[in-house]
This record gives sequence, C-alpha cells and structure tokens, in this order.
Amino acid sequence: MEVDSRSSWNTEDEYEKFIRRMNPPRVVIDNEACQNATVIRVDSANKQGILLEVVQVLTDLNLIITKAYISSDGGWFMDVFNVTDRDGNKLTDEGILDYICKSLGADSCFEPSLSGVGVESSSDHTSIELTGTDRPGLLSEVCAVLTDLKCNVLNAEVWTHNTRAAAVMHVADEVTNSSITEPERLLRIKELLCNVLKGNNKTREAKTVVSLGSTHTERRLHQMMFADRDYERSGLDHGDEILRPNVTVDNWYDKDYSVVTIKCKDRPKLLFDTVCTLTDMQYVVFHANIDAEGPEAYQEYYIRHIDGFPVNSEAERQRVIQCLEAAIERRVSEGLKLELCTGDRVGLLSDVTRIFRENSLSVTRAEVTTRGGKAINTFYVRDAAGNPVDPKTIDAVRQAIGQTILQVKGITDCSKSPQESPTRFLFGGLFKARSLYSFGLFG
Repeated sequence: MEVDSRSSWNTEDEYEKFIRRMNPPRVVIDNEACQNATVIRVDSANKQGILLEVVQVLTDLNLIITKAYISSDGGWFMDVFNVTDRDGNKLTDEGILDYICKSLGADSCFEPSLSGVGVESSSDHTSIELTGTDRPGLLSEVCAVLTDLKCNVLNAEVWTHNTRAAAVMHVADEVTNSSITEPERLLRIKELLCNVLKGNNKTREAKTVVSLGSTHTERRLHQMMFADRDYERSGLDHGDEILRPNVTVDNWYDKDYSVVTIKCKDRPKLLFDTVCTLTDMQYVVFHANIDAEGPEAYQEYYIRHIDGFPVNSEAERQRVIQCLEAAIERRVSEGLKLELCTGDRVGLLSDVTRIFRENSLSVTRAEVTTRGGKAINTFYVRDAAGNPVDPKTIDAVRQAIGQTILQVKGITDCSKSPQESPTRFLFGGLFKARSLYSFGLFG
C-alpha cells in the first residue's frame, strides 16, 4: 500500500499547528535580573530547529548574546539569553523589545529552512545564489556577466573557505530597477554564471539553479557551503592546526548524549554559526551552556542525532569537529576593514574593486548593501601576497575613491596564516568585462 507523502506531511504540519495553538510560545524580557544585560526567556513546545529560529531572530537584530542556557529535554523548550546591543548596553528601545516579543511569541510564524541553490525573484530584486571553486578574479567575472546582462548589484555577501566560494547577490534590472522575471533572461543568467563558476576546474561542481522563495542570506550561505563540503580539508594545511577553533566531541554514556565543546575567540554571530551547522547536520540540541562574556567564547552542547543516537563512530566524531571548525572559520574576516558609503549607481562594485586591484589589494570578504539609494559596503583587504596593507597604499586607494567615501575602520585578526589563506584570492587579479569575452569565456 502506497502512502501519499504529501498527505503525511500535511497531517504532521497540522499536528504541529495544533500543538502550537494549545501551547503558544511565551516570551519574558527582564531588564532587572542582570546588572549588565537584558535577560530574554523563551518557553515553547519543542520541535526540531527551534533553537536556530530563536537565535536567528536575535542575531538579525545585531544583538550580542553574552550568556545562554538551553534545555529541550522532552516536549518543552526553554531558552534563557543574556543579550546586549552592539555597544554593550541593555535593550531599552520599545520597538526592538516589541519586535522580539512578536517574533518569538504566540503570534510568531517561523518560515521553514530552505534548501537548494538558485536564482529567485521578489518584487524589487532577483536573488542569485552561487557556489564554486574560489580563484583569482572570480567575483569580478561574476559582476562582469551581470553588467553585460544589464543587472545592477544591489546587495551581495560572499564567503570563501578552504578554496570554496559561496555568494548570495540581490540584483535588479538596471533600467527599471525592479526584479528580473523573464524565464529566458533568468536562464541566460544561470548559464553564463555557471560557466564562470566552473572555470577550468573539472573536479568540483559549480551550482547556479533557478528557484522561487524567500532566503535568509547568512542561513543560505551556511547551507550552501555545508552542501558544497567546504569542511573537507586537503591534508596540506596541518601547520595551521594551532590557529583553529578548539572543538571536542565526547560521549556521555550514562545519559546517551554526545557533548560538544567549543573554545575560540568570541565575535558577533558565533552562536548562530555553530547552531546552523548542528541543525544542518541533523543534530538535536537537548541542553547547552554558552558563555561569551570575555574575549574567549565557550560553548557546550549536549546533542543526539535526529535518529536518537549520540555520535557513534570516530569518523562521525571527526566530521562533526571539521564541520563546526568550518562554520566558525567561514565568517572570520582577515585584514584591514574598509567601509564605503556613497550614492549607489550601476557598476559601482566593479569600479571600486578595480581600484583595489590596481593598487595590488586583495579583498578577503565583502558585504555589499544598498539603503535608500546609498551604497554601504564593507571590505576586508590585504596585499596581493596576503600580508598587512602598507598605509601608503591605503592612502592612494582613498584618494582614488574619495577620502570621505572610503573610511578605514581598523585591523581584524587572522585565523589563518596569510600564505595558506584561500580567501585572499577572492578579488585578486580582477579583470575588466571586455577581457572575459576576449578570452572566449562566453563565446
């Protein structure tokens, strides 16, 4: 007898909705319980992925989680977070407090996590998701294709790790400044970008797929890089061991849990990054303790796989360690932080990165955003060899772009030695659009 999987899914979905109606989430926000942080408590019926949903809401508000206690043993989920704003202050903005209550409380409606990589449209932009092998000039080539197809890059975030690259880019038609919906044009975008991503690499897959739906940029980047197996190391980087996060996995046999401990330098969104990976690997967090009040963060998770078993082999243990290391390293930004703020225009990203190239700068990571007609971009740069940038070079770059437009924000720590970091090549060796055609890439 065949079972209709859609009917089964609908029944399960209706059951979850019923349980949620009978046991609505409860959110309590307390500014008196702790001297230096706002305490947020969330009680809810338990379900797979709920911890990530809660952490994602807090992270999207740019809140800093200094401590957390999680317990979800049984059918109930309880979370307690100590949070501050980015300046270390308690939360007092009524708008933010109300948003937290609505987003996590009885009226909340979390969207399911998305899978797949592709091109999707909303009313004002088309979202393009890409994965492939990192190489010099990759982002430049991608932008050249989009420029030739009359697409304007509104927002973009690109991560690279362990020779792999993933990007989520929001583009609009450069004439109408609206989303691109024509099937033939979307197919053309997909085909040309896929050609760029493949390059000369025949051993690793590149992905550009057309799909519809909403995306959470950082959530998708984690999913995309995990699916692309960026955690698989070549075996040639053992000299970098001391600089990696300290991740251990041990079994607590009396309770049938695996205990994951993580020690590394603290930074914003660290908790989100590690919870993303545990969720993607289909592990359930039953208990957790998080302490990030000092410069070093400590995370302890008591987990089982979704099948109910703890980590049960050395191979599985090593895979969990590698995947958590990768999740932490993906967002680490090397080099000098530069912020650009100016009026947005078509081709701005290509022009700025070309000036970086002409001054032998390599951008290790970038966040490109557009707000109210303004381009607000963040770049992390090193020299072409992966070393700290000469101040004279930065002066020359700022003179070319504009002293008031491009600001120096400080030096960030490196998690890898410059010689071994694959991310330094992301913007290195940028090519102009016409060069791509002269090489026959799109002939």
